Amino acid sequence: MTGTDINVRHRDTEEIIIMRVFVTGASGWIGSAVVPELIDAGHHVVGLARSQASAALIEAAGATSHPGSIDDLDSLREGAAHADAVIHLAFRHDFSDFAASGRSERAVIATFVEALEGSDRPFLFASGAGGITPGRVANENDRLPAMGADGPRGGGEELAFAHVENGVHAVALRFSTSVHGENDHGFVAQLVRIAREKGVSAYIGDGSNRWPAVHRLDAAQLVRLALEKAPAGSAVHAVADQGVPTREIAETIGRGLDLPIASVAPEQAAEHFGWLGSIFALDIPASSAITQQQLGWTPTHPGLIADLAAGHYFRSAS
Repeated sequence: MTGTDINVRHRDTEEIIIMRVFVTGASGWIGSAVVPELIDAGHHVVGLARSQASAALIEAAGATSHPGSIDDLDSLREGAAHADAVIHLAFRHDFSDFAASGRSERAVIATFVEALEGSDRPFLFASGAGGITPGRVANENDRLPAMGADGPRGGGEELAFAHVENGVHAVALRFSTSVHGENDHGFVAQLVRIAREKGVSAYIGDGSNRWPAVHRLDAAQLVRLALEKAPAGSAVHAVADQGVPTREIAETIGRGLDLPIASVAPEQAAEHFGWLGSIFALDIPASSAITQQQLGWTPTHPGLIADLAAGHYFRSAS
């Protein structure tokens, strides 16, 4: 710990250390749910804010804002220096140059592990549950094949876990391909947009390939539990739906928009879906059985299909 005012609270007969937590992406889709989850549990949150608008959102949630961005590595070092834990959720989602996004992510991970080395302070960082073992259900003990700066997310897991023996309490937060919920602007929202534009809700091939999914609020609770309980060098899976067939996703979108449903040949996926085609074609199921057992996490919010069927994805065009 950093020597800040730390106290202990009891929750469900467990002793919980209350921490000052530095969070990147604090005003983002997942981070804006994580911040109140942490605050409600008694932690003090400092959120990285790249603009006055972000700072206002962070402060309105009851946290303290810290000016900077993931491009400003000095601001990250400063934030980590005064924190008892770091949760890194920000990421540059530039699908036009994903390699550059990966290099940026690796620089951020390298900055944090250097700042935290030898301290045993928790360092939680966003990763992905998809693509670990394509075609087979991935579990928390599987290691990502990505190595080096040119790997997805800059090989961040490999880099962070390599520093565990040097006193970095690294924990990978492997989020589902779909982290869904009201006001989602991620992959599922993009599928809805494409269906509107094309006049058809499509899937690729026979649509049997599967996506893992989790509700945003369930994911936020998992992040808090991982902060408090996950051991160094572990990966936790934010997965509620192990694998939703993409045809079922397309069918639910079609019903919600009152559009026809059709298959798109794999060779035409890029033309129909754009950059999302290669991702929507993946078969990337994942399990969270180990996470649920170790952390006592039980997803309670609607699954992806139920969330789509609730109608909020279809209320306004994006």
